[in-house]
Amino acid sequence: MMSAPESSDSPASAQSNNPSIPYPSERYAWYVVIILMIVYVFSFVDRQILSLLVDPIKADLGLSDTQISYLGGFTFALFYTFFGIPIARWADSKNRTVLITVGLAVWSFFTMLCGTASRFWTFAFYRMGVGVGEATLSPSAYSIITDMFRPERLAVAISLYSAGIYIGSGLAQVFGGIVIGFAVSATELTVTSVGPVAPWQYVFFAVGFPGLLFTLALLTVREPVRRNRSKSDPSKVIQPPPISEVVSYIRANSSTFLFHNLGIAFTSFVSYGAAYWVPSYLIRVHGLSAHETGIYYGWVVVIFGTAGIVLGGYLADTLTQRGKAEAKMQVAMCGALLGVPFSILYPLMPTPTAALLALCPAAFAAAMPLGVAAAAIQQIMPANMRAQGSALYLFVINLIGLGLGPSAAAWCTDYVFQDPNKVNLSLMWVGTSFGLLSAVLSYFGSKHYRSTLNYLEAYNEKQMA
Repeated sequence: MMSAPESSDSPASAQSNNPSIPYPSERYAWYVVIILMIVYVFSFVDRQILSLLVDPIKADLGLSDTQISYLGGFTFALFYTFFGIPIARWADSKNRTVLITVGLAVWSFFTMLCGTASRFWTFAFYRMGVGVGEATLSPSAYSIITDMFRPERLAVAISLYSAGIYIGSGLAQVFGGIVIGFAVSATELTVTSVGPVAPWQYVFFAVGFPGLLFTLALLTVREPVRRNRSKSDPSKVIQPPPISEVVSYIRANSSTFLFHNLGIAFTSFVSYGAAYWVPSYLIRVHGLSAHETGIYYGWVVVIFGTAGIVLGGYLADTLTQRGKAEAKMQVAMCGALLGVPFSILYPLMPTPTAALLALCPAAFAAAMPLGVAAAAIQQIMPANMRAQGSALYLFVINLIGLGLGPSAAAWCTDYVFQDPNKVNLSLMWVGTSFGLLSAVLSYFGSKHYRSTLNYLEAYNEKQMA
């Protein structure tokens, strides 16, 4: 972001503050953010519900911790990341609300299909479908929000949207726990057109179906006016450049993108590993039931994760308006560093109550970097490359974080400690080592951030002439 947020000539606003394009009312803009956040909630409920069902799925399908970590991470992340890039090119030129609506319907349908899986490869195929559907969301949503908010309000707006990560992950646990409690107590569970199902299968149908219904709410969101327009002819939209030009832009600012993307990727690595295996830690080590784990841990994630990501956005916007152009990267670094001691603390707690209390600040710290990191990408990309820049960013953080984070803890459990009841030690080593690495990379990223803003200003002037 720029050091003087109200100046239309500052680097972050060179394209977006075109005076001929009025911003929508703040009330409507925040309404759109809330709708998009709810869609993000659905995506994370559908993505993360598997973490609460690890043991019953393992038992029914005969899987190891490593195999089920591939279902939760790699198979989803591979298709989510690779399809995200071509979908993002559509988002830079086509109707973004339509893309999100279609994507929501696709991933909700494939989530329900997961409830019919009877073997590993069938399950993996359905998880790939969930990944393809979800690839439509964030690049399109980031682009929509950036077109609707002034730069000095962008970090908090994107952070509120990104709160869907923690609300969705937490509600996956809470709602999953409630459904499991109901399913276990039921004498027989049946699904129309499918027949009798196990409790874990029933959960996938229960969380997937509401997403199909919510597609109707997206009909109330209008496609916003794009701000990537020529200054000399405001009616002319600057079309997305060829991918070679996007690559050239990123290469010219390679230090900023490298440190930013890898720093946040390792934050994501820690977060996804914890989100996937903390429920199993509470169940295996502390003896909580899946129902209890879902309720207690779910609310920890919803409350403290949401507080962390929104406060991170607020701090970044406040510091930016005081002249700290690199504030987003500094907030990301502080969040990663703050999480390290709690990554050591919570896995070693002697009681479930103590573990849950220690997880509160851990969830808060882990959430702080994610909203500001996404806003940082929007601020350093030209307007006609924003969705593609977001897709490349999501490609890196999800291939590393989501693709490998859950598996890293599983590899430690299966091959280092060789004891499923030592999953807490796996979480501790993964959390501390990669949390420190994330903080170091984010620190160096902040050093290069301001120079990229200056490069963007010169690039925009040339494009809009």
